Amino acid sequence: MSSTNMPTFIPGLELSRRFYTDAVRPLLEEAAPGIPHSAARLGSGSEVLGFDTPRSADHEWGPRVQLFLRRRDVSRHGGRIRHLLAEHLPKTFAGYPTHFAPTGDGDIRVMEATDGPVHHRIEVTHRAAWFTDVLGFDPSQGITPSDWLATPTQLLGEVTGGAVFHDGLHELGPLRHTLRWYPHDVFLHVLACQWQRISQEEAFVGRCGEVGDELGSAVVAARLVRDLMRLCLLMDRRYPPYGKWLGSAFARTHAAPRLTPVLTAVLAAPDWHTRERHLAHSYEIVAGVHNQLHLTDRVDPATRPYHSRPFQVLRAERFTKALTARITDPTLRDLPTVGAVDQFVDNTDVLTRPETTRAVSDLMRKPLPERL
Repeated sequence: MSSTNMPTFIPGLELSRRFYTDAVRPLLEEAAPGIPHSAARLGSGSEVLGFDTPRSADHEWGPRVQLFLRRRDVSRHGGRIRHLLAEHLPKTFAGYPTHFAPTGDGDIRVMEATDGPVHHRIEVTHRAAWFTDVLGFDPSQGITPSDWLATPTQLLGEVTGGAVFHDGLHELGPLRHTLRWYPHDVFLHVLACQWQRISQEEAFVGRCGEVGDELGSAVVAARLVRDLMRLCLLMDRRYPPYGKWLGSAFARTHAAPRLTPVLTAVLAAPDWHTRERHLAHSYEIVAGVHNQLHLTDRVDPATRPYHSRPFQVLRAERFTKALTARITDPTLRDLPTVGAVDQFVDNTDVLTRPETTRAVSDLMRKPLPERL
């Protein structure tokens, strides 16, 4: 859709809500009267996380809805509903085309005017199929620790974000409530593993700098900044999104007002001594946030030298140890501190594409010896 023809921007969730209420639901009641359904805008898309802007309209953004029916009703009525919507939906809604045309880039489509039937983005599905396709499992059948750890936080954010417009099946609300955050022991494990990531690299900023590798020191520091941002999101009980939206999500955390200037100074530092000094400050802020959560006994938030080497670090493994000690599930307590899938896999396809996620999830659900 050309930017010159763009109507006044409406946040995508609000656009989809109005679209369902004013355009989709009346047609659904005509096509399948008396058949219960739920309607929502969940899944992929910047609007689901609340980060969309007018730029988002250039692909896969617009009047979109998921319609959830009972499994038997999808097979009986799904085709008729899709056809009726294609033939009778308005060509535009609130100034936006309801037709999505191919771009030539895989399945990606973009809003475009049409004189023929509307290729709409209204998904007619049932609960088990949709959640299994997105997450790799059906949460209504129970969620195991392996399910939690095998699912990227981006995808957990996509199914707990967005909005439910109508829940006539009384399924979406309870499932989203169950998925809203990790069980306590899983939460402790994921937090412990995030601290462990910091522990593994915090001394490298100084070590790289000491041998004259300022570029390497800066790269390590940037990785640590990213891990601290994700840690703050986890401590706020927010699922960290993938890289494109990490900064936007971090800005909404409780720690962001204090921490953002410090992390910015880390990234702007001209030398490793300055970089290390700002990192030490950021470590102490985040350690203080940890202590305020009262998940463990108080851990000393002060930085200190790295063994006999002249590098100032937090020794973040102390927080890992304190959190792991509070885990009551022996299976989780004895796991290696590599964490959930996106704590050791850094690949956008794995973190955002369901088909790739399923392959990784299948591997994660195997006993540890079979993964290696």
